[in-house]
Amino acid sequence: MQRQNNEQRITGWISPADILIISIIVSGGFITILNQTVISPALPSIMRDFQIGASEGQWLSTAFMLVNGIMIPITAYLIDRFTTRTLFIGSMAIFTLGTAIAAYSPNFTFLLLARVLQAIGAGIQMPLGAVVMMLLFPKEKRGIAMGIVGIVIAFAPAIGPALSGWVVDVWGWQVVFLAIVPLAIIDIIFGVLFLRNVGETHHPYLDWPSVFISTIAFGSLLYGFSFAASYGWLSPFTIIPLIVGGITLYIYIKRQLALPEPLLELRVLESKTFAYATLIVMIVQSALLVGTIIVPIYIQDVLGYSATASGLLMMPGAIVMGIMSPISGLLFDRFGPRFLALAGLIILIVTSGIFAFVDENTGYLFLAVIFTIRSLGMSMVNMPINTWGINALDNRYIAHGNAVNNTARQLGGSIGTAFLITIMTLVMKANTASGITHATLLGINTAFGVSAGIIGIALILSIFKVK
Repeated sequence: MQRQNNEQRITGWISPADILIISIIVSGGFITILNQTVISPALPSIMRDFQIGASEGQWLSTAFMLVNGIMIPITAYLIDRFTTRTLFIGSMAIFTLGTAIAAYSPNFTFLLLARVLQAIGAGIQMPLGAVVMMLLFPKEKRGIAMGIVGIVIAFAPAIGPALSGWVVDVWGWQVVFLAIVPLAIIDIIFGVLFLRNVGETHHPYLDWPSVFISTIAFGSLLYGFSFAASYGWLSPFTIIPLIVGGITLYIYIKRQLALPEPLLELRVLESKTFAYATLIVMIVQSALLVGTIIVPIYIQDVLGYSATASGLLMMPGAIVMGIMSPISGLLFDRFGPRFLALAGLIILIVTSGIFAFVDENTGYLFLAVIFTIRSLGMSMVNMPINTWGINALDNRYIAHGNAVNNTARQLGGSIGTAFLITIMTLVMKANTASGITHATLLGINTAFGVSAGIIGIALILSIFKVK
């Protein structure tokens, strides 16, 4: 059976057993990403029920992001050490426990603890899913594999906020979490019954100092960049975490390069293809993630539409990303990454540039079309470039490469969001005399203009380095 499966993979075919594994893994990723997107519409109700302010409530999102980011460097060790079946079932069980606690939380402290447990499980699920897909598919078919992962990443955010808002209005925020529990349990049951192991396990040495240092380093950096936009770059809440994070990151990198069995194999960056792919994805992520924050501000504060209207405007873009992910994967498998990357980056620059010139009279339908085209460009860049980089690595380093790539993506998103929101805020403050609405518009225009420039750097890199 194993020989037959190997032959099927070599010829580009996937066996029925592999399809079942993919379905279980992808379902777990969908559930955990769906969970990440449902908290925002529920937050006002949670704040009212627990009588907390926005400064406390935002920790439900911030804590999840921090723990999720901290888990990423550790996943490479976990994937090497534990079988696919054990790691999947264990992480989904932790996630399900956290979700159940969230649904029945008697106070804010319990809910925050629940979000931490959810983040631990979710932080393992997506890297595990990406590695499993890479190992199941041969190199010449990995584009479609990552396209399938892209469907999950796109569709969950598309339906999550709208579905959550409706559930909160009808039944209350507790049901948002309660509805996820049976889905997770069903996926665990399928994992117990049908999931088999993919790849080989090892018994790598776990360097506990590295675990501690990475937690401090990545946690501090993500915290500092997350609060730079809120408190300012000169605030102690920003400066101290960034200094601590920078120093501990340097120590962490030195230690990993010195260890015979590092927690995270940073030598994967010695592959120029992987290094350039990681850099391009990081740059693109730093410029794009802020759009999901700025566009709703523009729709609501400048044009005067409701929160529901802003969510509906962004939904077609997420759906297009889901549809395009496997198509981009097929095109990648056939033609490689260069054409996709260049075309996608040009689309991103043009659409970001258009947002730099919108005003109070720009039509809603026009904005929806431009945002959807922008999402199309994104689907042509992220997964193909990421797959191109991972394909340059030996199979035994895929888990480490995936962890390095995801860590860079997290840091890039945090840095870019903090930088562009800061630019928007500075422009708004400099133009308050013209009225708050016009000042907000100028800040948004400037942020998107700078975003287009940042994506231009990725385009230049792709022209010269992506083959």
